[in-house]
Amino acid sequence: MSEINNQNNKTPWERVAGNGLLSRRHLLGLSLAGATGLIGSRVLAADASRVEIPQWSKRPGRDPSAYGSPSGFAQDVRRLAGNPNATLPGSGVSRTPLHLLQGNITPNSLHFERHHAGVPDIDPAQHQLLIHGLVRQPLRFRYEDLLAYPMQSRIHFLECSGNSGANTSPQAGDSSAAAIHGLLSCAEWTGVKLSTLLEEAGIAEGASWVTSTGADGASMGRSIPLNKALRDVFIALYQNGEPIRPEQGYPMRLFVPGWEGNVSVKWLTQIKLSDAPANFRDETSRYTDLLPDGRALQFTFPMGVKSLITSPSGQMQLRRQGLHEITGVAWSGSAAIRRVEVSADGGRSWADAHLEGTGQDLALTRFRLPWLWEGGPAVLQSRAIDAAGNVQPTRQQFQEIYSPANRFHYNAIQSWSVSEAGEVKNVYA
Repeated sequence: MSEINNQNNKTPWERVAGNGLLSRRHLLGLSLAGATGLIGSRVLAADASRVEIPQWSKRPGRDPSAYGSPSGFAQDVRRLAGNPNATLPGSGVSRTPLHLLQGNITPNSLHFERHHAGVPDIDPAQHQLLIHGLVRQPLRFRYEDLLAYPMQSRIHFLECSGNSGANTSPQAGDSSAAAIHGLLSCAEWTGVKLSTLLEEAGIAEGASWVTSTGADGASMGRSIPLNKALRDVFIALYQNGEPIRPEQGYPMRLFVPGWEGNVSVKWLTQIKLSDAPANFRDETSRYTDLLPDGRALQFTFPMGVKSLITSPSGQMQLRRQGLHEITGVAWSGSAAIRRVEVSADGGRSWADAHLEGTGQDLALTRFRLPWLWEGGPAVLQSRAIDAAGNVQPTRQQFQEIYSPANRFHYNAIQSWSVSEAGEVKNVYA
């Protein structure tokens, strides 16, 4: 372990891994005090004797509005939307711009979308939820009925099982973090525990699965084991404090924490208890994991432990040498994130990143680490470990388990190369 000095302030910068990674203590105890000399021309000297008042401070601004909107100068912070599908109208995605966000919570307007038949325009006064099947008494709930039940709020990530599938291609695409990994978001969800409603209907003998169906044009349906449904599944009515938006399932959606996103059925209209899974189209013809011998794993629900450096990341440009902050998010469908390691030399050496907060189960965790880039080539990686001991695999380890044709549940380490010119690209390392 060696030290380098900031020439202007003689601050000791403690290297903890190869290619310029610095100790996370610089984010904790020392902060980044004295970093001006390493940041360079981005920081301007101030003339305290002269304060200029800008034009917007000399006149009244706009009046209050009924619903907020982003600044006109932040119009680039938007979802990456796919093109319309002429063959399957309404089927497609829009991706969260992870590389443009900070913190762990995704704003509602930037939460990713995945639809199989478009977004239905549902009048909540006409929408009902039916619970039937192996129950003692079928029940039908109106939207206003659910609003009267006790609610709970929990922060959870939601990830499409096809997220990051682009990196299963033989050649690494020159893509952004959003284009590869943007089918991931995290929000505070508020709603009614499913167990409360099932207990009210009465669970009949022999029930072991819960099948749910949405009110969209595809009648999207999925099956989950009853024990999971009773443990932590709920019916979400609010997202980040406001009613969930139509693209997230308004007026109600199932929310299955930690599991692949499509089992959290949107526009929820039916829940049926049964003694076996329904084997819907979307749990047989797709959303299965292909193996090298031609077989496919079905009902592989939990999302694997995973992390992603969001900055610097693909298609970004480092415009100066000196001190940078490596930051990103980590998550796991099994447990809270307990550790994230970062490498700047393609995995030859690793350093522990600083984790913000104590780490919540089944939620995003933000990580940070200072990095001194001295103009040479680098390969940035992050590796997450969760509280259950699961370790994020390398791309090679993932490929040894699944068929090359498998596109689901890809959770391998992401590699970003940095050229001497500061260009950041997606690579396989």
